[in-house]
Amino acid sequence: MTPHTSAPGRALAAATGLLVGGAAGFLLTEAVAVLAGPALGEPLDVGGGGPLRAVLVAAVLLCALAGAVTGLRRAGRPGPHPEGGR
Repeated sequence: MTPHTSAPGRALAAATGLLVGGAAGFLLTEAVAVLAGPALGEPLDVGGGGPLRAVLVAAVLLCALAGAVTGLRRAGRPGPHPEGGR
C-alpha cells in the first residue's frame, strides 16, 4: 500500500474501476455478439445456458476485475490534487 492515498480513496477508486470495467466488458460482449451473428448466419443464443453463457459472463467479470485493479493502481500514484491537498 502506498501512503499517498487513504483507504476510502482507494476503495472508491476500486469501486469505480469495477463498475467501469464491468460496463466495458458488457459492451465488448455485445459488440462481439453483434459482429458474430451475421458471420454465423444466425444470432447468438445464450438463453439456454451452456458454455457460451459461461464465456460471456467470464469476459464481463475479467473486465470488471481489470478495471478494479487499474483503479487501485491509479489511486496509488502521486499526482496533482485539485482539492488543494498534499
